[in-house]
Amino acid sequence: MLYEHIDVCRRLGDGELVVYRCWRTHPEGMFIVQSADHIRLPISRDETRIHDLQLWQLMAEEAPEVRSEPYESLEAAIEAFEIEFGDGE
Repeated sequence: MLYEHIDVCRRLGDGELVVYRCWRTHPEGMFIVQSADHIRLPISRDETRIHDLQLWQLMAEEAPEVRSEPYESLEAAIEAFEIEFGDGE
């Protein structure tokens, strides 16, 4: 199976956002949220490196569809992730 990495951002307020780390499966075209990174100003390079390392480490450890249920849309995958983990708002 092939995976396409997609970052989806939601602004939470002044200087704060959440970045949903998503994958799209190919050829199925299903969407999975692997994790969500909370970013606040000021942003440090070390912080972004840690988030990127975690993204690739989680992907190498386990297939995204084993970690989370795939959905037909990004919106549905993010909504389910927020319900399960309480992220985003």
